[in-house]
Amino acid sequence: MFARFRLGNSKKLTSIAGLMLCCSFLPYTTACASEASFWPKVESPVKKDDAIEAKVSDLLSRMSLEEKVGQIMQVEIQYVTPDDIKKYHVGSVLNGGGSLPNRNKHAKPSEWLALADSLYKASMDTSDGGLAIPIIWGSDAVHGHNNVIGATIFPHNIGLGAANNPALMKKIGEITALEMRATGIDWTFAPTVAVAQNDRWGRAYESYSESPEIVKAYAGSMVLGLQGTPGSIEFLDVNHVVATAKHFLGDGGTEDGDDQGNAKISEQELRDIHAAGYQSALEAGVQTVMASFSSWNGEKMHGNKYLLTDVLKGRMGFDGFVVGDWNGHGQVPGCTNASCAASVNAGLDLFMVIEDWKKLYANTLAQVKAGEIAEARLDDAVARILRVKLRAGLFEKGMPSARGVAGKDNIIGRPEHRDVARQAVRESLVLLKNNGHVLPVKPHQTILVAGDGADNIGKQTGGWTISWQGTGNVNSDFPGASSIYQGIAAAVGKAGGETILSVDGSFENKPDVAIVVMGEEPYAEGQGDLETLEFEAGAKKSLALIRKLKSEGIPVVTVFLSGRPLWVNPELNASDAFVAAWLPGTEGDGVADVLIADELGEPRYDFKGRLSFSWPKTPLQDVLNKHHEAYDPLFAYGYGLSYTLDASLLGTLPEQVEGVQSGELSDIKLYAGRTIAPWMIILSDETSFAQLSGAYAALPTGSAKVSQVDKDIQGDALHLEVATPLAGNIAISAGPALDWSAEYAKDAAYEFDVNVEKVEGASVSLQCGENCTRTYNLSAAFEKLEGKGWQTVSVPLACLAKDGDVFDMVSEPFRLTAQGPAELTVANVALRLGQGAASCP
Repeated sequence: MFARFRLGNSKKLTSIAGLMLCCSFLPYTTACASEASFWPKVESPVKKDDAIEAKVSDLLSRMSLEEKVGQIMQVEIQYVTPDDIKKYHVGSVLNGGGSLPNRNKHAKPSEWLALADSLYKASMDTSDGGLAIPIIWGSDAVHGHNNVIGATIFPHNIGLGAANNPALMKKIGEITALEMRATGIDWTFAPTVAVAQNDRWGRAYESYSESPEIVKAYAGSMVLGLQGTPGSIEFLDVNHVVATAKHFLGDGGTEDGDDQGNAKISEQELRDIHAAGYQSALEAGVQTVMASFSSWNGEKMHGNKYLLTDVLKGRMGFDGFVVGDWNGHGQVPGCTNASCAASVNAGLDLFMVIEDWKKLYANTLAQVKAGEIAEARLDDAVARILRVKLRAGLFEKGMPSARGVAGKDNIIGRPEHRDVARQAVRESLVLLKNNGHVLPVKPHQTILVAGDGADNIGKQTGGWTISWQGTGNVNSDFPGASSIYQGIAAAVGKAGGETILSVDGSFENKPDVAIVVMGEEPYAEGQGDLETLEFEAGAKKSLALIRKLKSEGIPVVTVFLSGRPLWVNPELNASDAFVAAWLPGTEGDGVADVLIADELGEPRYDFKGRLSFSWPKTPLQDVLNKHHEAYDPLFAYGYGLSYTLDASLLGTLPEQVEGVQSGELSDIKLYAGRTIAPWMIILSDETSFAQLSGAYAALPTGSAKVSQVDKDIQGDALHLEVATPLAGNIAISAGPALDWSAEYAKDAAYEFDVNVEKVEGASVSLQCGENCTRTYNLSAAFEKLEGKGWQTVSVPLACLAKDGDVFDMVSEPFRLTAQGPAELTVANVALRLGQGAASCP
């Protein structure tokens, strides 16, 4: 209870306790100002309008209790129908990352609009005697309209932070809003205004900076771009969308960079570091705020009344609504996904609820009737939602397909939009090393472009791109985009030079210079959390490529794709020049603009990017921020070379430092909410197959389907349903052959969690080369697990092996087969070492 007592506060604990007790009896619209006065007052430019407030009051007076409860439900589009919208008076829908109309990865704007229209019509249907209250659709458009094929995808926030250009953020917000409007969507869950303090966090790339100054400068600009300028005719017009400041509060300050973890920090640090972006977002008139999954000093934000109600709504004057995150209310003590009065009482206005929304609706209705949720609190939540809908003009704008640019062909990915994204790429690049003035690369040469990121738009766009994790995408999924290789080839070809693409760095004729594009594979949220900051710990495949080229006397420019600063001393040492390109999005031309000189050998554009995150000296420097004591980075916050302000040669950096992995074998995560690219999840039966895309796959025969569901965190499990007596398979497949001979010698075993609801038979298998499949029958084991909830299964590789097997050519590392009719869920698939003489299950 006393976690809110900040360092340096002179108030006595007894008086604090008394104030908290007093606050607990205040009305839900009243601030507990005695404590909250520590926080800044904020003046929103969006003032309450008498006509809108009168309309809100009128609607509230005529709404039934059932209609009010329906308004505070936001449901994922795969789990709701237009009939549901009408029956339950659902207030909002969302499409989660990778969730698409008709589960079609390549859904056209017309398909988005058709769904939007059908949901809108249902919400306005009064045939049952209910009121016509338009639904509002929210989407994670976090670096452009990133769920839609062909959209303009901007650099992720960490790259934009390096550009340090607030005016550019407003342009990006305007473009994102316009492309969203082309598909009929009203509301984006952006901007993220987290101030990431630990670079191991899997959402670090969603943060503009480790410094609150940049985040504060950017948040307001982005909100103005998305929503328009308050008081002007453009504010929330047909070309703009409702914005969201997220995730309130302290998501970037969790211990060990643990996604959805606990921020063990003082109230002063919470205010001064983590609330900076909310202040400018509110000053720009942001209309919604999303609660964080995380906790502050042990109290879940989805249940924190002091921060949601007393501070945000009271002291900071926020009169829009607070939306939850994906089933985040279910993490509040005493709550489940299907029941959480505590979140509503704390100040959550709109539940983001997935599979269990009908149960949550029924339980919330019962809790209001029983007095567990005061009707005044429900009315306040509904009033806030109605206020935002009215401000956004949803009652007057008509069907989504009839609004502004909706359905127009020349909006998504238009050239003018890509030009702005290309500018953002150019300005985000940070030059860390340029020994021998290798850069800019003279175009009248033969230039080898190598590395698995060279011609890989999926890798350069990162997570939150088409799919939630950004995995499973190929270049053809990005019409109109350019890979980094394509950008280089265009620039070099224009000047008469030659470009050779060779991912593995092989060549027939020795090139004059090599550009190696390498980096992190796509990830999102907790699936990107790290143990240390060492890049390619142990494996060092990219380092081997750079060293190979250097050993042949070829100057090497390394372009590093990452969602955070990582320890890359060996790669820096092996490279002549090194560029931090972050996750630049779809416009690879922007990288070439800066790297490749003009025909006279002069820079076409200089490096403008400067580090908005400090760069580590060791893999263990995960908390490395300029405002902390003992600040000792390799490259300091604000560092960045340029062509005009060059620096001295970068000397050899130490490679044997504390925290470096020795290269010894370690456990291999095969599936932990995502596969490691280029591996994919493939669903199949005897005659057909389908790739998991948009968190879902179904066979054309209708015999089987698989979807990502929640076990511990969002989307970390695969749910398989086999409808017929045939066998259905989910496999980790479509990647290069793996050498598991050393792991096999180390007594490796499959380990995975499984929840078996029903199954007629099961097996686990791998493919070990041509005409080599090894299988172990799990039917008896799964029969014992049926109906017992989540259980962990371990299967030694020795159980699959035949005499003479070494498993040095594993072409499909995991396949789980279920004989139908079957329904089961699997999660946390790994290959564990050192299992000894473990028995076969």
